[in-house]
Amino acid sequence: MQDFPPHTPGEFLRILRVKAVCAAAGVKKAITLINSAPNNYELFAIPEILTLAFIIGRMSKGIFHNYVAICLLGIIASCNNENEKQLPAADITSQRVDAAISCTKMGVPIVDSLLYEKGGGRDFRETVLAKVAVPMNIPAGMVFIPGGEFSMGGINPVGMLDGGKENMNDARPVHRVYVNPFLMDATEVTNAEFAAFVKATGYKTVAEITPTKEEFPTAPIENLVAGSVVFSPPSSKVTLDDHFQWWNYIHGASWMHPSGPNSNIRGMDSFPVVHIAWEDAMAYAKWAGKRLPTEAEWEFAARGGATGTLYAWGNLMKPENRWMANIYEGEFPVKDIGLDGYIGIAPVKKFPANGYGLYDIAGNVWEWCADWYRPDYYTKLANEGLAKNPHGPNDSFDPSEPGVAKKVQRGGSFLCTDQYCTRYMVGTRGKGEPRSASNHVGFRCVKDLPSGKNLALK
Repeated sequence: MQDFPPHTPGEFLRILRVKAVCAAAGVKKAITLINSAPNNYELFAIPEILTLAFIIGRMSKGIFHNYVAICLLGIIASCNNENEKQLPAADITSQRVDAAISCTKMGVPIVDSLLYEKGGGRDFRETVLAKVAVPMNIPAGMVFIPGGEFSMGGINPVGMLDGGKENMNDARPVHRVYVNPFLMDATEVTNAEFAAFVKATGYKTVAEITPTKEEFPTAPIENLVAGSVVFSPPSSKVTLDDHFQWWNYIHGASWMHPSGPNSNIRGMDSFPVVHIAWEDAMAYAKWAGKRLPTEAEWEFAARGGATGTLYAWGNLMKPENRWMANIYEGEFPVKDIGLDGYIGIAPVKKFPANGYGLYDIAGNVWEWCADWYRPDYYTKLANEGLAKNPHGPNDSFDPSEPGVAKKVQRGGSFLCTDQYCTRYMVGTRGKGEPRSASNHVGFRCVKDLPSGKNLALK
């Protein structure tokens, strides 16, 4: 069994001793953990391993195993580097108890619970709902979101089960936000709903309008053809460092022709409309007497009243082995095998709603928000204390594409997978250029309460 390279001789001795004691106790899982997840071990450091050791002992049966568990705690504690600063016993106890209780309450594996705490989870505080009566006569297709104060943001999920490979730095620091009560569409806007808007107004989406030389000055004139971006899976396995291998600009692709000019949406009235640019979503919302949600409103609603959960439905990707969202299963980007019941996009309301009655708030299609995107915006809000009804930064900056302004997108899509993108996790963020569209981007709307109903009693 090959060991990962230790950072210090003391580190190597600690690993050997943990293995030896765990082997004596017959707890092979711990050995597998240390060998297979060196990054997790480094993140735990010695204090967190104490909690792991205690729980391992508790899982074993018999007096001998209990004795070994106690020895394990002692051996690991004695292996600390002499130069390392030791916390007072009371502080160690309180931290470890807090971690153990959090693990129990969260319902996630031990390893994930510790990584959750290290990755920003300890900064979440309880959601406090606004004291306001549920309004009468809620419009059809909308649900009431009570508003209140909550912790906004996400953790670093790398190393966690189903956590993926992105550290989601733009989702931290976790910070406190207050939002007023509001109404929100229970589902993403569907093809049928968007068709009604187009019929009433004659609206043409960005994807249906021929691009101009002014907008794309360096593009050859023959390339200035109306269309949109479509996911086009390659025929064989590819490296995941070049997204142009699975995305193509398809002439004639639009909301009515989602895969290109030879496709259509007949029989797809209940599917979310796609190939919607931000300005298209804004136009629909204005026509409907609604608006796009702020990013803060979107996350408050997506959390469904829960505090700091990994997903809109809780902390396990598949509670009781049940799929809770339409995401990508199979080898990305070659083949979606549809274990969740759907290959590609799904009709709305095919997965359970969250705590506020919102469907498909994770996966299926990305959803536009009103805010400009900046990766450092959360730092600004955190430094200002409680943010009340934030509307995003005044400008945009995306370090991966400087000079291109982006709007926030939330929720992930049917293409999200732990092999590439896990932004179906509730605190994570996405972004897109306002005049760009694709076949995995849609939207839902919100509506302010009637005048006088926003005076929530805190």
